[in-house]
Amino acid sequence: MFLRLFTELRDAKVPVSLKEYLALMEAMDREVIGRRVEDFYFLSRAALVKDEKNLDKFDRVFGHVFKGLESLDEELLAEIPAEWLMKLNERFLTEEEKAQIEALGGFEKLMETLKKRLEEQKERHEGGSKWIGTGGTSPFGAYGYNPEGVRIGQESSRNGRAVKVWDKREYKNLDDTVELGTRNIKVALRRLRKWARDGAPEELDIPETIDATAKHGYLDIQLRPERRNTVKVLLLLDIGGSMDGHIKLCEELFSAAKTEFKNLEFFYFHNCLYEAVWKDNRRRHDEKLATWDVLHRFPHDWKIVFVGDASMSPYEIAMPGGSVEHWNEEAGAVWLKRVVDIYDKVVWLNPTPERYWSYSQSTQMIEQIIGPRMFPLTIDGLDRAMKELGR
Repeated sequence: MFLRLFTELRDAKVPVSLKEYLALMEAMDREVIGRRVEDFYFLSRAALVKDEKNLDKFDRVFGHVFKGLESLDEELLAEIPAEWLMKLNERFLTEEEKAQIEALGGFEKLMETLKKRLEEQKERHEGGSKWIGTGGTSPFGAYGYNPEGVRIGQESSRNGRAVKVWDKREYKNLDDTVELGTRNIKVALRRLRKWARDGAPEELDIPETIDATAKHGYLDIQLRPERRNTVKVLLLLDIGGSMDGHIKLCEELFSAAKTEFKNLEFFYFHNCLYEAVWKDNRRRHDEKLATWDVLHRFPHDWKIVFVGDASMSPYEIAMPGGSVEHWNEEAGAVWLKRVVDIYDKVVWLNPTPERYWSYSQSTQMIEQIIGPRMFPLTIDGLDRAMKELGR
C-alpha cells in the first residue's frame, strides 16, 4: 500500500523521489509515529511534498489510496435524502438533559447502528432519539445533541462532540492554477534572484574569521558586504476600466514585489502603453512622464513586467488616435515593440484566466507583439514568468 501511494503520487505529477520514499520508510521502521492513519498522513506529507502547490494533489491521492481506512464509502452518503436533514428546528438542551442521553458505546458500534438505520428508515424525522434527522437526541443527524454522534448535513459545529463529520466538505484547492495571495506571490517571485555582495562590509564572515583567527593566533574579525538580490525590475501596471475587477490581486502582487525586489520601479498606464506613463493615479493628468524618458532612464539589463488584462478595442493597439482617453500620435503597438526591442527580458502577466484569451482579439494582438511571454496571474503562471525572466 505504501508503494502504491508512491506510484500514484508520481502518476499525479507530484515530484516524489525514491530518496524521499526511502526516508519515509525509514521513519516507519523506526516507529516515529503511531499506527493511526492521521499520523501517517502528516508524516508522509512532510516527507514527500516539497511545494505547497502540490498539497491538494497529495490529499486527493492519499484519500484515494487509504480511503477504506479513513472514511465511509461516498456511495453510502448519497443514500441519505437531503429532506431528512432540513433545518426546521434546533435542539438546545440543559446540562442535566445532556447527561441523561446515553452514548452507543464506541465508534464501531456507532457505524454499525448508522448502517442499520439507513436500511430501516423510510422518511424524514425530526426531534427524535433514534432516526436520522434534525433537532433531536439521535446519534445521527444535524442541529441536535448526542455525546457520541455522527454530524450529517450541518453547516458548522455547535457542541463540538461529533466523532464523525459526514458532510461533503468543500475547500479551495492549493493547486498551481488558483488565484494568488500575497504569500504565494512572494514564494513565486523568489525564484527570480541574482545574488551579489557589494557595498560596505557590515556582515560577519564566520569562515574567514575562523581562518584569520587560527592564522594570526588572536581573534581577527572579518566582515563582508551583505548579500543582496541584484535583479532590477520595471513594473508597468494597467489601471482602470476592466482592470477594476482585479484591483485586489494587483495590490497583492505590487506589495509582494516591493518586498522581494530592492531594485524595483513602477509606472501606470491605461489599457495599452503610449507616449506617457505616471506614478500617481490621482495626478495622472498633471504629472505624466514621457515613455521615451523612462526607456532611456532604465538600461537594457532591467527586467520588464507588464500587468494587465490586455482587454481593449483593437484600435487602441493598432491605430494612432485609438486611445480612449487622448489622441495618441503613435499606435500602442509601436510602443510595445520598442520595449521588446530594447529589453531582452519582458513578460506580461494577465489576471484573466488563460482559457479566455483566444476570445479576445486585443489579447492575441499583444501576444503577437511580445511573443510567447504572456502568462496567467496564477501560481503556475507567475512561476513560469519568473523562469522566463531568469533565463
